[in-house]
Amino acid sequence: MYYLEDYSEGNKFLGIYLCKQKQVLKTKAGKTYYSLILQDKTGTMDAKIWELNMAIAEFDSLDYISCEGMVTSFQGKLQVNINRVRVADEGEYDPSDYIPCTDKDIDKLSEELTGFINSVKNTYLNALLKKYFVEDTDFFKSFKAHSAAKSVHHSFMGGLIEHTMAVTRLCDLYAKQYPRINRDLLITASLLHDMGKVYELTDFPANDYSDEGNLLGHIYIGARLIENTCETIPDFPSKLKSELIHCILAHHGKLEYGSPKTPGLIEALALHMADNTDAKLQTMTEALKEAGDNKDWLGYNKFLEGNIRQTQSE
Repeated sequence: MYYLEDYSEGNKFLGIYLCKQKQVLKTKAGKTYYSLILQDKTGTMDAKIWELNMAIAEFDSLDYISCEGMVTSFQGKLQVNINRVRVADEGEYDPSDYIPCTDKDIDKLSEELTGFINSVKNTYLNALLKKYFVEDTDFFKSFKAHSAAKSVHHSFMGGLIEHTMAVTRLCDLYAKQYPRINRDLLITASLLHDMGKVYELTDFPANDYSDEGNLLGHIYIGARLIENTCETIPDFPSKLKSELIHCILAHHGKLEYGSPKTPGLIEALALHMADNTDAKLQTMTEALKEAGDNKDWLGYNKFLEGNIRQTQSE
């Protein structure tokens, strides 16, 4: 199988891929065309079908499709112009080839997460963490398999635990650098800050927003779950619960970025900065990886709010 990451501009495109998304659009002249996102375990690629003729069979999103075309480039990103497509038959493909997955060792990330839990000395926070990551085996299984986003960053299996551990490492560093930080509170908040994404996003291969995710969002879902679970732990301090939930509610930093609250505690600010750091650097890492050997400016990236390119100096 030729994986998406193996293609370069000018290559002939031929193979079976998961159609992650299909949109029926019109050009300015009113001509109908298809805009697709193709996926395999190495990532995604935009594709267009400009000519809807007899060579283009009927297919839908989440179908595995056999397609032919040519790899081009648009605004610094690879894109496929498809001229032939059909739905692939069962037995022609292995679904495991089409689920993008972290390149990190999930077992080692799980061990690291457990180590951070054991480092939390506050008995109430420690008990809360164990409710999710030790006692609730179904939750932890989903947590390890989930992505951290539909797109943008860590949008692959294992992305949620990979992102969570990167954020937690940064928070641990902040706690060492700034003694005023309540480390137990910050580490707990970092491990739980995106737990709502287990319910906000569906399982692969769809990896799309659930009904609950569209209506409520992961910040509210996570805060609600934490509040309810705190109630099951005898004598959980009400002020500690409020401070923890505040960190969850404020971790996007600004109201316009989806946070119901802006950071009012040093731990909430530290969590926001760690979350933003990993999200932005991973977003840029993935954009540069997708660019391959292209070291020119890649054009405006709406998530990074600027033009980006590879570092060219040695």
